[in-house]
Amino acid sequence: MAEITITSDNFESEVEKSTLPVLVDFWATWCGPCKMMAPIVAEIAEEFDGKVKVGKCDVDDNEELAQRFGIMSIPTFILFKNGKQDKIIVGGRSKEDLVSFIS
Repeated sequence: MAEITITSDNFESEVEKSTLPVLVDFWATWCGPCKMMAPIVAEIAEEFDGKVKVGKCDVDDNEELAQRFGIMSIPTFILFKNGKQDKIIVGGRSKEDLVSFIS
């Protein structure tokens, strides 16, 4: 399954009410490291299909979500479990780092 787009409108249904853990990539179109992470995030979405939901949230389009979770630099990855923030990492990472972060 491809990544889903997370917005203020669908955050509750896609993240807070998800039965699966949800990895949310907070990013922006102008962010170089975010662009470098995009193919890695896409691979993880495919490999963890059915185990972890992967979403992308554009911080420019969803400023209230970025503020709510204190996003100061991007990319920021937050793992939600049972609708609650579980873990957070900031910055470009290797695929291995992201996989171990999820696991």
